[in-house]
Amino acid sequence: MLAQRDALLARLSTVIRRLRAARRLLRVLLHVLHGLAIVLLRFPLPQPERRARVQWWAAKMLRVAGVELDVLGAAREGGTLLVSNHVSWLDIVAMHALVPQARFVSKADVRHWPLLNRLVDAADTLYLARERRRDAMRVVHRMGEALAAGDTVAVFPEGTTGEGHVPLPFHANLLQAAIATGTKVQPVALRYSDATDAVSRAVAYVGDTTLVRSLWWVACAEKLRVRVHFLEPVASAEQDRRALAAQLRGLIVTALH
Repeated sequence: MLAQRDALLARLSTVIRRLRAARRLLRVLLHVLHGLAIVLLRFPLPQPERRARVQWWAAKMLRVAGVELDVLGAAREGGTLLVSNHVSWLDIVAMHALVPQARFVSKADVRHWPLLNRLVDAADTLYLARERRRDAMRVVHRMGEALAAGDTVAVFPEGTTGEGHVPLPFHANLLQAAIATGTKVQPVALRYSDATDAVSRAVAYVGDTTLVRSLWWVACAEKLRVRVHFLEPVASAEQDRRALAAQLRGLIVTALH
């Protein structure tokens, strides 16, 4: 009798978790559609209002997805290159909730995503065709112009997502934009945790994981939290870019552990 009761309670708990996850996914979808409506009907907007909209949308996206946001430190004002480890599609959302002015460098494939590309465009994203070597030079030039103008630019030097434990080696090419303009680089350590794991497995977006599967894992997670840790800025002027990449990765690894 007790075994049957326990089995019934376990099944009931599973059903409740799945219903809650489905509700979260529905709210996420509605929020995405709301964002698209704003972009299609109201953009372009003056820069201060656009950034306020980006921050509001990102912060609410975390809430409807059931993700709590913790922050340590603060983003540097003025022209800055933010360099972060990369774990999930949630990374950009979490950082935009805190630094709405950040212009992310993203793979060019995103420009062809139906509907979602309009949201990405609205955040002044810079696109990089990774399969074309010369395109990296073009993007570094664009980044340099943005940094010289006082913009905040953000990159993920790993070039892909990892599992969240230890960052993959950092590619150094894009750091040349900061070195050429003498712009300070601020490392950012992103860490996700949940009720089960200190380093959450629910957000891992690696291998053959699809966006739909990742969304479901995030929606199912219990007490999912993301900690965004802004570290002390690092001078880049006259630095060797490979040495700078190694230094930044080391600082982020230390902060994660």
